[in-house]
Amino acid sequence: MTAGYEDDVLLSATRVVVGISVRAADQLGEASLVQLRALTVLSELAAANLVQLADGMGVTVSTTSRLVDRLVAAGLADRRPSEVTRREITITLTPAGRGVLQRYDDLRVRALRARLGQLGPRRRTAVVDALADLTATPPGVPEPATAGDDRTSVPAAG
Repeated sequence: MTAGYEDDVLLSATRVVVGISVRAADQLGEASLVQLRALTVLSELAAANLVQLADGMGVTVSTTSRLVDRLVAAGLADRRPSEVTRREITITLTPAGRGVLQRYDDLRVRALRARLGQLGPRRRTAVVDALADLTATPPGVPEPATAGDDRTSVPAAG
């Protein structure tokens, strides 16, 4: 497989997934994509301060502060003084925020299952297994090669 082919496949897969997410957000109509991303990060963290939420989203704290204002106004997130330090706030999902996120996730999973359903059982299983491996490996950490991989191994120096 050439790098060009892999790049084309990766970009196509990214476009499919982003398209599914955009269509699901449009169908939902209750929150923007950025708000849905914030809800997702909050769900993963359970509770966060502004810096943690900003880091999780890859945006600035000032952007996050305005976003949290909108989430709180919409009833999707709760903002309270931190129990640890007075200088911080703690942001959590409200039940309404969890509900919006669940409906969004349900729409995305339904669309992804429809795409997977276009594949035969063996290929579908292979795709799901590969995605499980890909999502389980932290960014920047190479996955160890296993027997049968087409990756080349480099002998240890010594």
